[in-house]
Amino acid sequence: VMAKRRDFLKLAGLPGMAALAATSSSGKLPSVVIDSEKAAVSHEAFGDLRVYFSGPTDQVQSMTAGSLMLKPGMSPHPPHQHPEEEFMVVTEGSGEISIEGKVTSVSPGSMMYAGSNRLHGIVNTGKQPLLFYFYKWKA
Repeated sequence: VMAKRRDFLKLAGLPGMAALAATSSSGKLPSVVIDSEKAAVSHEAFGDLRVYFSGPTDQVQSMTAGSLMLKPGMSPHPPHQHPEEEFMVVTEGSGEISIEGKVTSVSPGSMMYAGSNRLHGIVNTGKQPLLFYFYKWKA
């Protein structure tokens, strides 16, 4: 059984971000810069998942921002949906993103937006790792 990405986000993001969020007196995500070496990382069979931020902000009840270095031929999970809206930005490699069954080839500079509860997924169809950044939030 393949775990859902939100399960990986819970594993990868919350322990590291709890200490970071505690530095903010408001209990919300602090305004700070985090590089990839400081992000919470989870090494999975499909690639390396990094979570930079996970928690409430001044304007949304939950925000998650991270990246996934997806191995060739892999997908982190089958197409899925969730209540959060999501952007994905491809910065390295090539692959395919599906939204509501429509498949689009992607390469560096491609960006996806999936509205709340829209079925979406990504697969690395290239011979090199595919790096993408994702941003999910719930107002």
